[in-house]
Amino acid sequence: MRTAGRAPSAALSATVGPQAGGGGVPLSLADCIFFCKNKMAYSISAQNFVALSDLHPNLARPSIIGVIIGKTDAKGFPDRRNIGSERFTFSFTIRDSPTYFINVHSWGREEYIRSLSESFRVGDCVTIENPLVQTKETEKEEKFNPPTPSCYKLLLSENHSVVKICSRYEAGTQLLSLLHLPVKDRQDFYSLGDIVANGQSLDGRIINVLAAVKFVGEPKYFITSDKRKGQRCEVKLYDETEMSFPMICWDNESIQLAQSWMPRDTVIFASDVRINFDKFRNCMTATVISKTIITTNPDTPEANNMFSFVKETAELGLLDDEIEDQSKESINLQSIVDIYTVEQVKTKAVQNQGKPEPIYGIIYAYLSTLNIDNNASKIIRNRCSRCRYVVNETSNIYHTGTLYSCNLSDSIAEETLDCTVQEFLTLTEGQKTALKWHLLLERSKIYFKGFLSPSSRTGLRVNLLSCKLADPVEASQNFSGKGKKLHCMSF
Repeated sequence: MRTAGRAPSAALSATVGPQAGGGGVPLSLADCIFFCKNKMAYSISAQNFVALSDLHPNLARPSIIGVIIGKTDAKGFPDRRNIGSERFTFSFTIRDSPTYFINVHSWGREEYIRSLSESFRVGDCVTIENPLVQTKETEKEEKFNPPTPSCYKLLLSENHSVVKICSRYEAGTQLLSLLHLPVKDRQDFYSLGDIVANGQSLDGRIINVLAAVKFVGEPKYFITSDKRKGQRCEVKLYDETEMSFPMICWDNESIQLAQSWMPRDTVIFASDVRINFDKFRNCMTATVISKTIITTNPDTPEANNMFSFVKETAELGLLDDEIEDQSKESINLQSIVDIYTVEQVKTKAVQNQGKPEPIYGIIYAYLSTLNIDNNASKIIRNRCSRCRYVVNETSNIYHTGTLYSCNLSDSIAEETLDCTVQEFLTLTEGQKTALKWHLLLERSKIYFKGFLSPSSRTGLRVNLLSCKLADPVEASQNFSGKGKKLHCMSF
């Protein structure tokens, strides 16, 4: 089985640091030169700190500095020494160089553990004074924790260890830049398309994923059967091979990290996510687990290519129209009864800012622009029938307003134009223009779905669910009392 996204490369590379647990990070020659050039910057800002690569159990009262690249929630377990009580624990991963990072664990009273856990987040820079350096049992340690290049792990004691947050100024750009370096080989990842193609053969596997963030859902909270509080957040990912792929977060730390991502403007490298087949939805999913480390906006050539793809899809509006989601969405038009003017839609959108729910309604409006007599390549998109990915081929009237960039897609476009894609391709330019003017500046009854879209020039994106010429009597009745101003929609 091949590892998708892993392209052959002739570039000279090296691996720096011990390879215990297979956690070493291969570096290119350029990476090695960069690290050597900047080693002085690290040593200057860390004069009183021990490098993670130099830690060993015989050190007396070591102090370290680094950035937090992974973290788990605080959890309680029955205390076997004190029946009926609980001990609490949480862990995190700290990094101080491109090639070195280590896991840190803390056990203790609930008050201490929760207070310490809540004092910093992924992305913070911290110093740790007097941790206990302990040799790790690799197989046991890395079953539930991120694999690291270190032979050791660190233990924090409530009575002897101290963790402090550093300001970004104190941390320096060199340390902060480590937040954008994946902890795995930058080419060792699956594309989303290959995960889907491999299907259930990957069920239960732990793999790496490089993808863009399409959508971040609202956290959902619940109570488990044993009366514990739980949470869940679903993130939709996409790449050049798959336009929508779910990733599930179950812990507060990953959910808070996900809430910081800007959809359609963020790329992530997720190392050690678990892939499962969701029988209920009949699809593959990724799940963030305790081993997972997510690098936000990684600074790698592969991620830069992904950013270029994200920019291209944004410019073409391939995600704004949500064709792939809309095609799966069954909407009963009879359930849509609210009637709006264009001005009211815009006002409603502003009022709904920050809310994920779209606006559904009806507008009696004139079509002011319909570009169907443009070049066919600008109107018709060829999509793979399996994955839905786009395949590229070599007057004086007072308005209440105009809704720009409204989208007609798939079967709705065919219904509105009263012709199929194949029939449309056979039309002459004159026939297309005649078809356009059959619809332009005629009062239409339009069912719509509106939602906020930061990438749109107006901040509002509108998908049409149905567009037909309006019955004059019905339109007149619904506009009584609203004046005789014109409402326009532009495509």
